[in-house]
Amino acid sequence: MTKKVINIIKLCVGAQNVSELYNWQKNRIISVANLEDPVTFIITRMRPKKEEELLNGGSIYWVFKGLILARQKIIGFDNIIGADNILRCKIILNSQIILTESIQKRPFQGWRYFKQEEVPNDRELYSEDKIEIPLELQKELSEIGIFKY
Repeated sequence: MTKKVINIIKLCVGAQNVSELYNWQKNRIISVANLEDPVTFIITRMRPKKEEELLNGGSIYWVFKGLILARQKIIGFDNIIGADNILRCKIILNSQIILTESIQKRPFQGWRYFKQEEVPNDRELYSEDKIEIPLELQKELSEIGIFKY
């Protein structure tokens, strides 16, 4: 029997593009003894209820200014209590950012589950050395069907 996989989609608040996400996460990268790749994390208020399906190979898909552009594999979850004594969820992610084809997505709050059959195709691993096409240009080209970055 095939394991069910589900993903999360989230607006990338505070980063205008993938390189800004990468630079922000660079300071949060940690190595874990039993994992091959380093990890990073985000903090969110709500803990996903479908953890098992997310841990079967699920990813978090990042939306920048109305376009899905990248994803990161979800590694695990942890509880964390903030300075305000409120319980939050730490979502642990593989530090590698995978660029995807761009797909338009309307704004929403928080995160949402994202079905595996709806996700964009992967393009390549993000690299600091690669020149990033400006987001506005990606959006315009995507709207007329020329660009599937």
